[in-house]
Amino acid sequence: MRFFVDECTGPAVAEWLREQKHEVFSVYDEARGLDDDTIIQKAFTENWILITNDKDFGEKIYRERQYHQGVILLRLDDERAASKIEVLRRLLRDYADRLADQFVVVTEAKVRFTRR
Repeated sequence: MRFFVDECTGPAVAEWLREQKHEVFSVYDEARGLDDDTIIQKAFTENWILITNDKDFGEKIYRERQYHQGVILLRLDDERAASKIEVLRRLLRDYADRLADQFVVVTEAKVRFTRR
């Protein structure tokens, strides 16, 4: 799969995804400081699923009606990299085939899908 990892989600998540043989664009590693509009546009036009902790992307999708190829919003109590990786490991194990074109909110206990 192709994942666009937001800067706030961090380089450890990007590295773990690469180890799992996914194609990854990491804002932290490759384009620090990109603004949200550029991120959502680049992810859409280049066919990436965006992984972020930034709830502003919910505003971009639902209020501003920005297009996307898929967004995974991590809403975690524990923001450490290990926690993010564990939640993503479970998400990919159980729902990998459902992520494209979805807005997915993931917590430690729940996964919620919403179509655009």
